[in-house]
Amino acid sequence: METRKGKLIILSAPSGSGKSTIIRALMQQCPELNLHFSISATSRPPRGTERDGVEYYFLSPEEFRARIARGDFLEYMEVYEGRFYGTLKAEVDRRLEAGDNIVCDIDVVGAENIKQIYGSEALAVFIQPPGLGELRRRLESRGTETPEAVESRMARAEYELSCAPRFDITVVNDDLDEAVERMKTIVGAFVGAGGRE
Repeated sequence: METRKGKLIILSAPSGSGKSTIIRALMQQCPELNLHFSISATSRPPRGTERDGVEYYFLSPEEFRARIARGDFLEYMEVYEGRFYGTLKAEVDRRLEAGDNIVCDIDVVGAENIKQIYGSEALAVFIQPPGLGELRRRLESRGTETPEAVESRMARAEYELSCAPRFDITVVNDDLDEAVERMKTIVGAFVGAGGRE
């Protein structure tokens, strides 16, 4: 029997919106959705026990630039001089052809780029915090951010929230369990819940 081609689920959100928690819950609670996380490429060296092709594809800055020049990336970003992150088109296409449904956790600009390329085969979901005040509270309660980092993330969040109308669907995460249930319904309908045929 022929394997059904997979679909792409793109998620974007301001930092502190609960996107990573929602993605983890979806993947753990819904094996029938056949969801697989997109592995990004980076030019930073591996940390700790990270392995190439597992957490990231590790490329040197020179390799990364050469692959940008060849058009190998669906999207990429230079976070600062020589430190790149990006999504390899060949990797995503290989997984989709194998029938896997791919989850991309990506910034709003990258999400728009990928949605343009894949059209109706991709679903762009924006995870929105209930409000900027709650987002600030979440960021500060992490205890991992300096006041300057919180301000920087808040400024970025305002920009990201202005992009939400360009996504296919917005899910407000004011209650984590409800947001996860809503995502199960949305993603299940999009991928045709059986995962593989």
